[in-house]
Amino acid sequence: MINQFTDLAFFSLLIRKGSLNGAAQEMGVTPPAISKRLAQLEARLGVRLLNRTTRRISLTPEGDIYLIEGQKVLNDLEALEQSIAGTQAIPKGTIRVGATLGFGRKYIAPALSKFAQNFKDVELQLHLTDKPINALEQGIDLFIHFGNLPDTRLTSRILLLNKRILCASPKYLQRNGSPQTPKDLVNHQCIFLRESSEIFGTWHLHAGTKHESIKVRGQLTTNDGESATAWALEGHGILMRSIWEIEPHLKSGRLQQILSDWELPTANISLVLPAKKNMSAAVRALVDFLVETFKHSSFTNYSPIKSKVFYEALE
Repeated sequence: MINQFTDLAFFSLLIRKGSLNGAAQEMGVTPPAISKRLAQLEARLGVRLLNRTTRRISLTPEGDIYLIEGQKVLNDLEALEQSIAGTQAIPKGTIRVGATLGFGRKYIAPALSKFAQNFKDVELQLHLTDKPINALEQGIDLFIHFGNLPDTRLTSRILLLNKRILCASPKYLQRNGSPQTPKDLVNHQCIFLRESSEIFGTWHLHAGTKHESIKVRGQLTTNDGESATAWALEGHGILMRSIWEIEPHLKSGRLQQILSDWELPTANISLVLPAKKNMSAAVRALVDFLVETFKHSSFTNYSPIKSKVFYEALE
């Protein structure tokens, strides 16, 4: 049984690192030693768990099942040991946090810095990416998500209500005029992002019972929010962005809001955890810390969800 538990942990680490070399470096052994151990594990189970080349690895169907079900076993074992050891009230251990590049750099990294000063026994690992996060495969304990969750098995808590607006630079508006209705947008240069599952280049607006879906056009498009904001500041067109990203430019007057009577779809920012029966004291402390930190953010109307609701889903 001991070998089975350690094999589960070994395989989970291997997938999290994404390569034999990465796992070898983490464990302090050579890549051939990792390859040998994987071969022994596959021989014991009688199935192939990974397809592997010199540069990358990918899960077989059997490997996917072993990873998912094995992680559940490891989580239950961790929860049991925490309960027996009586350490649930003491924040300590490692927390792997995932976030998007822009929001992660600007807000999550500074927040984790402050958290680390208060909780010396907690090790924090921040993973920033512009790709969707697979918490299980990447070994993420807590991640930041924008918009609706694609997987209902995940447990989430709203961190910020993320309002989006339309804006442009004074230079652009002086040159081209300010749209008075959503339909006027078709006569303007619009800067938009290729992201999420929204119809490419279509903006949805509503005011009370009125709804408008406008197919916009523009010379410049990107998948990077900072680049889009820079283009708007340089006068290239009208931009749809979240308040948290452009608040300083609105305050300085470098960008001006347009069509303020119309609302855009929100992309609320949530704290998300893989479904577990128990939350460690360290993760619980970090969740509370982040909620309290962002409670005082100036760029959003905060609407907290009681901690009890969030925690009961995990206990």
